[in-house]
Amino acid sequence: MVARSTITAVEQPPAYYAARPTNTLAIISMILGIAGYVVLPFVAGIAAVITGHMARGQIRRTGEAGRGFALAGLILGYVNIALVILAFAVVVVALALAGAEFVKAPQG
Repeated sequence: MVARSTITAVEQPPAYYAARPTNTLAIISMILGIAGYVVLPFVAGIAAVITGHMARGQIRRTGEAGRGFALAGLILGYVNIALVILAFAVVVVALALAGAEFVKAPQG
């Protein structure tokens, strides 16, 4: 009888890598972009655009995660600003037309 030598390989646990930290300004930009539709129209939209651009610059320099958050904040902010300007223009035109009709109304 031949003796078998059994060599067992020591299994290494899988390597875990630390996740890149998410850029804080990117998260703030997305939150402000959402808040622009819920709480503070126009003001939050402008803040979302500003923080989104700042976050993208920081992400480019540092390699942090959060590029999608920053982009979402930028898109939400720009769309919010455009909708507020459009709504303001519609109100101005409606008031101008209503004023014109009021002036044309027959008197007496």
